[in-house]
Amino acid sequence: IERQYLVRVSYLEIYNEEIRDLMNKKKANQKLELKDKDTGVYVKDLTTYVVKKPEDMLKVFEEGNLARHVGATNMNEHSSRSHSVFTITVESSEVDENGEAHIKVGKLNIVDLAGSERQSKTGATGDLLKEACKINLSLSTLCHVISSLTDPKCTYIPYRDSRLTRILQDSLGGNTKTVMIAAMG
Repeated sequence: IERQYLVRVSYLEIYNEEIRDLMNKKKANQKLELKDKDTGVYVKDLTTYVVKKPEDMLKVFEEGNLARHVGATNMNEHSSRSHSVFTITVESSEVDENGEAHIKVGKLNIVDLAGSERQSKTGATGDLLKEACKINLSLSTLCHVISSLTDPKCTYIPYRDSRLTRILQDSLGGNTKTVMIAAMG
């Protein structure tokens, strides 16, 4: 039995509840749409790269980071103004002794969440205040989704209340493993 692998990566940000492709410089401000299909939620027209080695993956990650929205606040000179999702998809294909192909797909989402912000501490006004409101709303929805998933009496999970939770729906529920690493001050 011969096994072959295909590794693809993509990088997006959710800025003011709009999805942007961090790897498509020609359409940097184009708002992308979320779509549903049998295999789950996906982002239509999101750039994906096939990578052969870890260095290729790191290059995509570093280029995408340069395109992220950042801004200065009283708390942080280079404050992230968006959530980002770097996705690594690994497909494994093998042909059994009957000549039938079997494909397995695994996905790893590496998510950088923008920090929750208090207007009184950050001094945010105008666009920065609008960004902070959107950031806090999506973080609140993420908390609500996680609480709903852990409550055995809950019959509804509010994935659709935020683009962040909608994109991460298959990473939060079902047969997934989720790990959160938090840096707190």
